[in-house]
Amino acid sequence: MSRKRIRLNSCGRRVGLARLVPFLVFSVSAIGLAAQTAWTAVGPDGGDARSFAAVPGQPNHLYLGTTGSWIYESTDRGANWHRLAKLDSSDDLVLDNIVVDQASPATVYAAAWQIGQPGGGLWISHDGGQSWKMVEALRAQSIFALTQAPSNPHILFAGTLQGVFRSTDSGSSWTLISPPGSKEIHEVESLAVDPTDPDILYAGTWHLPWKTTDGGKNWKNIKQGVIEDSDVFSIIVDPANPQQVFLSACSGIYKSQNAGELFHKIKGIPTDARRTRVLMQDPTNHDVVYAGTTEGLYKTTDAGRTFQPMTADDVIVNDVYIDPSDSKRVLLATDRGGVLASNDAGQTFTASNAGFSERKVDALLVDNANLAHLFAGVVNDKTYGGAFVSLNGGTSWDQISQGLEGRDVFALAQAQDGTVVAGTSHGIFVLNQNPAAGAAARWEPKNIIANTILKPAIETHAGKRINVEKKVKVPVIELQSRVNALDLSGDRWLASTGIGLLTSKDQGATWQGGFVMNSGDYLSVAALGATMAASRSDGMVISTDAGSTWSPLGVPSMLTRIHRVAFSPDGTLWLGAREGVYFTRDQGKQWMWIERMPFRDVDDLSYDAASARVLVSSHSSDEIYAIDPKTSTWTRWETGYRIDSVRMAGRRLVAASLYDGVLVEPDTSKVETSQR
Repeated sequence: MSRKRIRLNSCGRRVGLARLVPFLVFSVSAIGLAAQTAWTAVGPDGGDARSFAAVPGQPNHLYLGTTGSWIYESTDRGANWHRLAKLDSSDDLVLDNIVVDQASPATVYAAAWQIGQPGGGLWISHDGGQSWKMVEALRAQSIFALTQAPSNPHILFAGTLQGVFRSTDSGSSWTLISPPGSKEIHEVESLAVDPTDPDILYAGTWHLPWKTTDGGKNWKNIKQGVIEDSDVFSIIVDPANPQQVFLSACSGIYKSQNAGELFHKIKGIPTDARRTRVLMQDPTNHDVVYAGTTEGLYKTTDAGRTFQPMTADDVIVNDVYIDPSDSKRVLLATDRGGVLASNDAGQTFTASNAGFSERKVDALLVDNANLAHLFAGVVNDKTYGGAFVSLNGGTSWDQISQGLEGRDVFALAQAQDGTVVAGTSHGIFVLNQNPAAGAAARWEPKNIIANTILKPAIETHAGKRINVEKKVKVPVIELQSRVNALDLSGDRWLASTGIGLLTSKDQGATWQGGFVMNSGDYLSVAALGATMAASRSDGMVISTDAGSTWSPLGVPSMLTRIHRVAFSPDGTLWLGAREGVYFTRDQGKQWMWIERMPFRDVDDLSYDAASARVLVSSHSSDEIYAIDPKTSTWTRWETGYRIDSVRMAGRRLVAASLYDGVLVEPDTSKVETSQR
């Protein structure tokens, strides 16, 4: 998952290709936002789920860790989920370990590591997850493993990039018990404690397993029988027989019957499913062990002598939960697919994601004919993603990805006749059925590029050989590149693709076009009748003949990155850039700037015809804005989530968040309005 931070760079006032009119200055009213209600994340359900934890004695009460700093909670065995708490304002904490205190179930520990950089930490709640406090001793530590000693709940262990830490006072203070600066015991991925002796600890690193029998004073490498340089992802110690130890590594699953002195590789897991991320033992039948791998779930019922696949190999399993009151109830935390649930000991699984949404929505569309119909385009989730539709304003969603074959959806647009079109990671697709068909709807490719060119030729006329230019059809090709943006508002469709700007005059049956100004890297397009505009990050082009020819369009010289363009009906062209919102009424000869908007780094900008407003959002903010084109005043909302784009559905706003699915505006939301 990509997490990007973009710093504002708003220097420079030079006049370049276009002249910048003196900035518009507004005064801002002082309507407070303290009482504003956070927006609601409504789906689509699913996404990346990382870890489970159950409350001791309450198997119905579960916690779920994610890749987006959120902890979810379920009180009905994982059938339904709700957002419980976000541990940090950032969106890139991976919560691979949640521990509920055995002696005091209201105390919950959550350990995190950070995507793309060393960082993370440990958070503790003493009120069942309602409030959390970071442990200063482990601040900024990337914690990949966390466990509590079964025989002494005051003792906890944490595995980090630095080594192994221990707490003997229920997490208040921590001590490094692996050798400081060790070249061997660092990058600790997994931990397991002997069920009877808290001084006996197993530690799996990114390069083989280790063991201490004296609380960390001495460590021994227990690699005998394990293939060299194996990343050890999971270790479990049989609570009834501590001599029996299982570990999983990138080279397979291993079993020891003498407390780690010697391991034997278990047969039955295919070599292409080597990355077994988690092992989980049935609490009622210790001969049953589940192995969650990057190539599906496997299960043994004979203490590891044989394993059988339980899911398809496209399921990436991050954690396994077995209900201690009913071992037939098995939950999987998976990449992309969220939570999968089984009520028959893993024979069959179904999605169990009601209320859980960790989707990256890159495209959002409100049906022009029925404002309760919402379409969402999802990226990064392959067969679990693609396109989704809600027929009830976001209350529930159906996946409509037949024909997309795992493609990401980066753009959604609707033609005048109601046709819905998707721009994907590989081409353009048209939805060929009414969205009410739900999952039965199917996408058909519309990727034929049939260009004609003027080609010099020599012909004989009246006995004379003369040079002429004739239109010649070039070989038909099929679009296979990424589609960044679509505009289907007019008779001529417009698309920005990896091979340039394309137009279609036959509803996508064929496309014409290609590189414009020697570039194919156009990020945004907009059309108003025969006038069309397209933007790269560093420039713009305009066409007044429906895309037949293009010319450069002057932009303010201080702009460092352009993200979006849009037309309002009076012909005003709007531009969203790193430096803020600009508009021109004369096709780039003069530009004006909306100066007083609190954020500048504009990532999405669109014109909403029903409200006659320009809608603006930024990836770096949880705020959205609606600008009145006539007065250049704006209205502001706070959503509580970082925003990708915003649209209007009747009298209600909906937004695509960066990592939390689709959001809907609360009925009681407060707004702030600027005044000239």
